[in-house]
Amino acid sequence: MKMVAAVIKPFKLDDVRDALSEIGVQGITVTEVKGFGRQKGHTELYRGAEYVVDFLPKIKLEVATTDDRVDAVVEAIMQAAGTGKIGDGKIFVYALEQVIRIRTGELDGDAL
Repeated sequence: MKMVAAVIKPFKLDDVRDALSEIGVQGITVTEVKGFGRQKGHTELYRGAEYVVDFLPKIKLEVATTDDRVDAVVEAIMQAAGTGKIGDGKIFVYALEQVIRIRTGELDGDAL
């Protein structure tokens, strides 16, 4: 099993959720986060004063999936979240050792 974590632009959340739903993903975890990469933030004006926004608002998605569905999940996220501009985000895929459904005690693939 794998955990797919993606950091995307906030306005792309609905598109990504729809794309994942279309390929049969039943659950995702969404967290509002802040960070920066190559974008390095930007400057804004507020009441005539210029200030630097170091950390940009982003959305972090987490999807637990079976090994055979990882490529489909990654492709769906890339297609839905991509704008072709800097700051589109990143996708991380890492091993998931065990999953347990609390209510029933089901394990691994059955728990997803």
